Amino acid sequence: MTAPESLDEHRLAGLLSEQGYFADEGLLTAVHLALRLGKPLLLEGEPGVGKTELASVMAPVLGRPLIRLQCFEGLDSAQALYEWDHPRQLLRIREAEAGTAEGTADDLYSERFLLARPLLRAVTSDQGTVLLIDEIDRADSEFEAFLLEFLGDFQITIPELGTLTARRKPFVVLSSNRTRELHGALKRRCLYHWIDFPGQERERSILAAHVPGLDAEAADRLVRAVTSVRNLPLLKRPGIAETVEWARGGAALVADGAAWPPAMRAALGLLVKDEEDTRLLAAKATELFGDA
Repeated sequence: MTAPESLDEHRLAGLLSEQGYFADEGLLTAVHLALRLGKPLLLEGEPGVGKTELASVMAPVLGRPLIRLQCFEGLDSAQALYEWDHPRQLLRIREAEAGTAEGTADDLYSERFLLARPLLRAVTSDQGTVLLIDEIDRADSEFEAFLLEFLGDFQITIPELGTLTARRKPFVVLSSNRTRELHGALKRRCLYHWIDFPGQERERSILAAHVPGLDAEAADRLVRAVTSVRNLPLLKRPGIAETVEWARGGAALVADGAAWPPAMRAALGLLVKDEEDTRLLAAKATELFGDA
């Protein structure tokens, strides 16, 4: 297990690259400070720029388990924090009434009858965790308010048990696609960083790590093309994951005997996922991808 305070930016960059994640200087600084200061890290950016993936790779970097809380409209505290195990509580009552249980039913609201959800699991972990609160912008404002105690003090309050403070501070990453503005109270409890699409050099490094056998010329062709694609008025600009899948699809077609330009056009369904965007790219195919 890696001690968070021992990770300077240089070492952090190396450990992340070993996991196939290539962070720029700004993101490295943000992660480093979040670790040093023990603060949650709030990442905003367009879909597909690597927000969720950062939490996934930080788990092996820190040698901690990853806990993921996927947010959605209507998410409530019971789904995020805990629920009482009512069937076991009922069984306990019946055993106490029948005289077959040791003691009484007075411990019905003790930790043994808790069903731990992501936040409680993070608080009660002895080894520390990486907690990903994914797409927080999809949750309701009320859920944001519920999170404030946890994000501010790494503690939660259960009326029947009192306040539980994290045995070991989790490394918390919140991601947002900015479909709505988050409240200032939540942002104040976090270290904020905006992740943009990667530059061409960094995206070439990503392709080299995730598409085995892809030669440098092909990687350069793909990265230049996807950079141009992102500058078009698309409904959804392709992220890093789409670039990687597009490269894999194109490479598979090239291995079957196709040339790169037609392979790039044929694999467009891996890059864009909207009919209008597909039509726009098809109309500009020669300009974007070259001749066969």
